[in-house]
Amino acid sequence: MTANTSSTFTKISLNQTATNQLIESVQEIENSSDSVFKKSLQLATKLGANYQVAGTTQLGFWCPELLAQRILPTSVYLEVLTPIAAIDFRTKSQTIKFQVQQVRLKQRGEYLWGVVEGMQAGDRNRAGALYWVRYIDNQDNVKIIRDVMAHSLPFGIFAPAELYDMESIQRERQDLDYFRQTSIAEDSNHVRRLPPPVNILQIHTGTATVAGTIEGLTKLYGHISTKLADNLPLTANEQNFVGYDAVQLLPVEPTIEYHVKERPLGEFFAIASESIQDGQQIVEINLTKPTTQNWGYDIPGLGAAATNVTVLGSGRPHEMVDFIATMHNFSAGPIQVIYDIVYGHTDNQGLEVLNNHFLKGPNMYGQDLNHQMPVVRAILLETQRRKINTGVDGIRIDGAQDLLFFDPITSTVKHDDAYLIAMSDVVQEVGGYKRLMVTIYEDGRPWPQQGWEYTSTYRDMVETKPGSFQWGPLIFAHNTPVMYGFWDTKWQRIKQVLDRGDYWITGCGNHDTVRRGNQVDTEKVQINWNLGKTLPEVLHRGYDNPAVSLWVYGFSPGLPMDFINALAHAPWMFFRNTDALYGVKVVSEEVGFLDWQVEPEVYEREGLFPQMKALGFDTLAKLKQFGKTLQDSMEAVDYELDAVLIACQCALDQPGDSTARTPFLQGLDVGSLKKFARLFMEDCYTVCNVALHEDKVNPAQAKFNYELRQFRRSNTWLRKNMSMGNDRFDRITGKDRIIYFGIRSNPDNPNEKVMMVSHMGGETTTITLGDWLQLDMTKWQIAVASPGLNDGDRLANLRRFELKDTEALLLRYVGD
Repeated sequence: MTANTSSTFTKISLNQTATNQLIESVQEIENSSDSVFKKSLQLATKLGANYQVAGTTQLGFWCPELLAQRILPTSVYLEVLTPIAAIDFRTKSQTIKFQVQQVRLKQRGEYLWGVVEGMQAGDRNRAGALYWVRYIDNQDNVKIIRDVMAHSLPFGIFAPAELYDMESIQRERQDLDYFRQTSIAEDSNHVRRLPPPVNILQIHTGTATVAGTIEGLTKLYGHISTKLADNLPLTANEQNFVGYDAVQLLPVEPTIEYHVKERPLGEFFAIASESIQDGQQIVEINLTKPTTQNWGYDIPGLGAAATNVTVLGSGRPHEMVDFIATMHNFSAGPIQVIYDIVYGHTDNQGLEVLNNHFLKGPNMYGQDLNHQMPVVRAILLETQRRKINTGVDGIRIDGAQDLLFFDPITSTVKHDDAYLIAMSDVVQEVGGYKRLMVTIYEDGRPWPQQGWEYTSTYRDMVETKPGSFQWGPLIFAHNTPVMYGFWDTKWQRIKQVLDRGDYWITGCGNHDTVRRGNQVDTEKVQINWNLGKTLPEVLHRGYDNPAVSLWVYGFSPGLPMDFINALAHAPWMFFRNTDALYGVKVVSEEVGFLDWQVEPEVYEREGLFPQMKALGFDTLAKLKQFGKTLQDSMEAVDYELDAVLIACQCALDQPGDSTARTPFLQGLDVGSLKKFARLFMEDCYTVCNVALHEDKVNPAQAKFNYELRQFRRSNTWLRKNMSMGNDRFDRITGKDRIIYFGIRSNPDNPNEKVMMVSHMGGETTTITLGDWLQLDMTKWQIAVASPGLNDGDRLANLRRFELKDTEALLLRYVGD
């Protein structure tokens, strides 16, 4: 798609009358008797660049640095860059001419305000004007103030934002009838909170389809929807994507980027030349399509209302709304979309794109956001409102336990639960319809304190905000089910899930737990080789274990969640190819990925790991050997790169080290270590694409998982906690076996019952459920059996049969 622009020059000017009216409305808010925070909330709705129907643009910027530095108003200006040639948002790179104009906004206290005529707004088919505020500081340096609340950042976080006609998105969306139906509340004076889904599929956009974009997901789900409507069979890979009531996208807000000192305006936006044409200032700008790769959690804190352009194939914000509408109109029934949002912290790059009032100091991720400051708090909530107004149905709040503040009255550090509640209560408005989001908190407080896995209740936000959900102890913790006896060690937590897990997200595999699987040290723990013959087989079977899935979906309370890479047996790791400071450290911690997720035949496949092979690592063994050398060196010298380099060189000089002859390693220096880290991340990112591993998806396993999801959707009462009395969940354990079994009844219909048994590890075991539970097995029928279990006559006698590790059986009561 190519954006069409006019070749004639435009005239940008400040509408004095409208600007004065805007400032009068601001003054009215400032003079009200409301609290500072409530005033800030009202002012925040006016911030950013809001294109209006009349063709004018209302702009507001919070820039306290101007007052702090005593910058003269005459040194501050809005810079507008209007393209005078077509921009192709799909092309890798291009050089485009822009008309440059400056407008002086009006300063009132810490804010700049203005209503500007003539700014070109972007839409699906046209590029909008780019804009930012610039000023000259007291040392004659040109500084930039970026729009924190930008709707579109087509050339990355360091480049100017794009003015976008957001109303055009709402006018064109194809799911307004869905919003009409789901916004109806019992009381017209209240806004309806959406009901929770039955189950969730977690998706990383960049690795879920061949395209690795939102557009790619839209095409995939549109294709599946059509096949289901036409009663056509799905492939095993397609089956993994359906049977869910909701999909949760890993964060899709802008992430950190490459840092190139020679290009202060960013990696993807560079001025090539400047000239005067017909009395107008013209600049030629080299535009590059951003290609940053990330798992989504390394955010700069700027542009969180926008969608990361690296996951937009078209480069246009419409793409996200098209996807959401496709999910809402899915032929088998609406599928909710949940955003995973990161508002508790920023990467250190936040220091470069935000004013220092947004940040309150360093933390383990980078910087803490200053959410206790009223203006910052208001801006964050307003940014979230704009984000969810794309039409999603829920939010998952990342790292809720990290939102802390110091209480001077008690001299203690506390969790900012009031802010977490406020995030849940942000009202969405789409097409005039208002809704409240399904809210999920990731909150494992007192994480990261030592012993948190044993002391965390995972219930703080569930109890503070009734009706919300929280990641439970199995989905949050660093699960490593590849270890022999793992499910026996988790017994107490599993009992908690059964007793009180109705508002917990349940399951085993997610973006974080699978990554932790790569870090299991095979020399220190006993591996459960019943799961597979190789480490990758063990890992994939561990996170897509039929025995686990059956008790989670067929028996356990809570809201089950799966991760598409785990279901597809596709590799997964922590992606961050933009971090020159910590990139080598990250790779040294992630090199276990090669042991746990890459088979030699995968490494040898044409087109995979091309950059590692170009460096001389022609075999997986060589790459593993250097990876282990790097890991050992990093740990030995506490991650200091100069010392790491020396340690690596010493290790590589040892006799018999085959990697030492690799040309790349013969000239090893700090720069090449950083290069290696970046290229390693990029090659791994490619190999993790789900579409590359369709041949690994076992049709019988995919069918089994789908049947479980359908069973759950037909028995929604299972989300409730186990009831006292007839319900029972127990285990049989010993050195050679771990068996879970139990029975549950629908509290609203006692004759509706399920019974299950799962082999969670160890040797083949004879199962006698009738004896264990004192039940007449003639009154039960098979509901779902793990793959292969129901073949032949293995289950001919339900009173006595054998189960192997990972096998499981779900039964339903049929009565007399």
